[in-house]
Amino acid sequence: MSNKINRKIVLVKRPVGKPQIENFRLDKTSIPVPEDGHVLCKTIFLSLDPYMRGRMNAGKSYAPPVEVDEVMCGGTVGQVIESKYSGFSEGDFVVGYGGWQEFWVQQGKELKKVDPQLAPISTATGVLGMPGVTAYTGLLNIGQPKKGETVVVAAASGAVGSVVGQIARIKGARAVGIAGSAEKCKYVKEELGFDACVNHNSPEFAEALRTVCSEGIDVYFENVGGKVFETVSPLLNDFARIPVCGIISAYNATELPPGPNLTPLLMRDILVKRLTFRGFIVWDYATQEKEALTELANWIKAGKLHYREDIVDGLENAPEAFIGLLEGKNFGKLVIRVSS
Repeated sequence: MSNKINRKIVLVKRPVGKPQIENFRLDKTSIPVPEDGHVLCKTIFLSLDPYMRGRMNAGKSYAPPVEVDEVMCGGTVGQVIESKYSGFSEGDFVVGYGGWQEFWVQQGKELKKVDPQLAPISTATGVLGMPGVTAYTGLLNIGQPKKGETVVVAAASGAVGSVVGQIARIKGARAVGIAGSAEKCKYVKEELGFDACVNHNSPEFAEALRTVCSEGIDVYFENVGGKVFETVSPLLNDFARIPVCGIISAYNATELPPGPNLTPLLMRDILVKRLTFRGFIVWDYATQEKEALTELANWIKAGKLHYREDIVDGLENAPEAFIGLLEGKNFGKLVIRVSS
């Protein structure tokens, strides 16, 4: 493989505000050679996820930033090309963390096999991967929905939100989605089975949400923040639980939004209503990954859990697709098909 080329997309410079195509560069290097205990993989699918925007910044976070001139980070599904680890053989399908490149080397102990008979291997980047586990662990550990309660989910047509609402329904709760278009809301209701869905880009958003949540909100799964949260907040019931998974509306922000400081009102609500807010990262619940994936796979097999993928062909198209993701242009789990 040493005479072949590995194409990879690297971070050229850190974005200020919204990322631009100029923040990325397509490089060509030699294919890496695995050392003992490592595995060389060919990328088939690359997962694009909102958290990557934070990794482009230099500030302190829950994970180190991507360094300038280094390959962009990301989860990958691939096929083993060469293995120097006893647990894998050439041809095995695996999920790992190869980043935005055509070939990657990773320690064998960090990879997981993907069963192509269970579901399409692309699902290991979505409903049967990190987003699905995020939805499962965040909702059930923090949200703790009870039968008959109302669960509201932001970004309900996305990779995480779509699973959250369906799990809420499986657990006997009422699921209300928030999405960014009438088309997405139709999908959330008709194909995912949510009880209702409201369009946050509609002028009637606040009124529509009040109507479908006439008895208040018991669990709010936060993926968006901003004006969506400001609309949800007054409807939160006493003892409501708010798992904070993401705040995509703020990822490109360079300054605080204009207007009055709403912090005192929020803090008063937290006190008076005895609200529970908890931010979380999926690997806070790493010990529950096997349980989550087993349950999710069983629900898919039983026809209780549905998913949608937005697949874009070509590694070179990853930057444009990622920028669109941050603007809500994707419809379903965004995946780059790097090879076949």
